[in-house]
Amino acid sequence: MTDTASPDAEAREVLGATGAGRTVLEPLVHNPRNGVTAGVWRVRAGDRSAVLKVLTRSKEAEGRWAASDEPRHWNHWRREAHVYESGLAQAWQPYGIRAPRLLACVERPDGDVALWLEDVPGEPATAWTVDRHVEHARRLGAAQGAVGDVDRPWLTRRFLRQYVESNTLGQELLDDDAAWRQPLVRDHFPSGLRTAMVRLHRDREWFLQVMEGLPRAFSHLDLWPANVRADGAGRPASVAFDWAFAGDGALGEDLGNYLPDTVFDLFLPATRLPAYAAAAYDAYLHGLRDSGWRGDERLVRLGVCASAVKYDWMTALMLARAGEEQLDYGGGRTVPAELRYRERGLVLEFLAGWAAEARELAVRVGFPKAPTDAWGLPPTPPCPA
Repeated sequence: MTDTASPDAEAREVLGATGAGRTVLEPLVHNPRNGVTAGVWRVRAGDRSAVLKVLTRSKEAEGRWAASDEPRHWNHWRREAHVYESGLAQAWQPYGIRAPRLLACVERPDGDVALWLEDVPGEPATAWTVDRHVEHARRLGAAQGAVGDVDRPWLTRRFLRQYVESNTLGQELLDDDAAWRQPLVRDHFPSGLRTAMVRLHRDREWFLQVMEGLPRAFSHLDLWPANVRADGAGRPASVAFDWAFAGDGALGEDLGNYLPDTVFDLFLPATRLPAYAAAAYDAYLHGLRDSGWRGDERLVRLGVCASAVKYDWMTALMLARAGEEQLDYGGGRTVPAELRYRERGLVLEFLAGWAAEARELAVRVGFPKAPTDAWGLPPTPPCPA
């Protein structure tokens, strides 16, 4: 479908609606700061519905969230349409993870692209049990082990580096004593976190080089519970949304994103993260093995642990916003500040354990030592396996 005259005409063609006033748009939660997303809605017409996501390059956005015309850029405005149109969004379907069905892709006269997607009715992963998350991890391992690396000219390359280096807010506060004395930080961040997070920041380039030197896999690169749901009542498959960052990633990188994000956004309590992460890693590894993957397990573990570098920016952000109202993803409601800082502080402490494990493991598999190994600090206890 191309060059449809209006959203109403699109809805009539996609949903079969006739007559005026029969389509209803319900705004859905998304990142309103991202310049590539004009909006996301559930569109209803009678007993039929679909999800409409409009991609754009004309929306004004601040700094790092600006849309890019560069096909390899992490925030290329049209990537998600390419992923759906090519069929690549369904590459993992045989292994239990699929994307919503593409109902229509509309090239609008104003230059925007409207993606009309299946409205998946299953339970969102934000409400899943730990066991269901662990099963999703197994499926992810099987999918990435079987599909392996994929390349297209519009898929991201070096996503992690571009994403991390674009997050600069508050970095100067990492060495600011006053920032660490703010009540929310002082009272709710674990003892020793400052040293560990400053060390992660100092080693950032080393971590990025390690991640870029690991085995590759086709990756979602924004895999977190808000972008996943069950495939309808009683159906075991997972459905992954928002393929806008898809591309080349290290094996284990998607899992290293999914696990901490489950707690960062308060979907599970931080006290459950060590046991949950250990079970999910084992499941991911089993999925890889079941798919026929026969590589060195240490490289998978390193990919998960070294992915802690993705959250280098999180500590600085928390320091910068400790005096602000705390809002949830999408800015729709207030989050208790004390709860957020306590839970995120515990996740950052867990990631410091991942980083410590990565420093040791990387040397054992042939990478050079991390720069801060020369600091002479007592070792950070590694996180549970």
